[in-house]
Amino acid sequence: MLTREGWDINMKRTYRIYRDLGLQLRNKTPKRRVKAKLREAERKPSARVWAMDFVHDQLATGKKIRVLTVVVTFSRYVPVLDPRFSYRAEDVVRALEQVCPKIGYPKTICVDQGSEFVSRDLDLWAYAKGVTLEFSRPGKPTDNAYIEAFNGRFSAECLNAHWFLTLADAAEKLEDWRRYYNEVRPHGAIGHKAPISLLNPDGAASPPS
Repeated sequence: MLTREGWDINMKRTYRIYRDLGLQLRNKTPKRRVKAKLREAERKPSARVWAMDFVHDQLATGKKIRVLTVVVTFSRYVPVLDPRFSYRAEDVVRALEQVCPKIGYPKTICVDQGSEFVSRDLDLWAYAKGVTLEFSRPGKPTDNAYIEAFNGRFSAECLNAHWFLTLADAAEKLEDWRRYYNEVRPHGAIGHKAPISLLNPDGAASPPS
């Protein structure tokens, strides 16, 4: 990000300042890199392939919330971060329908075999929209590696960094982070570009919620 903004500063000096400020975020290198690459080779990222899952967190009151996370595997663009106290299949359909008409319907959505994803409501929606639901094998989270990687990043950079007072407060902070992730934050897997640059070549802002 510093290089992109015109700062003439190398990595060693940046890291020294980072250490002096007492910052703690670490980029953990994944283990078994060869196998990770082989898994990616089996399913090439595509602008028409999305990945979807749930992440759990809680409010300051201790009440638990669930966040629906969706990522486009090619651009790493995140069209949906939707927190709720509980989720039903119709809620998943409603969240998808809020963004699909704006950025287009995917050809495939990779999901696990959770009850919301194997439901009749989502199946009927997918059939009507020409979307294929691709289910991962039970006990094989690596089958949906793109969303697993994103969820880890989302938890470390957003959920663990914020204190949510209410559901509305969580929704506002998650939306702010979603826009930052899509429009500002560079992503190493796509050449240190922001995901929005691969979704909208003209640099237009992400669709409003």
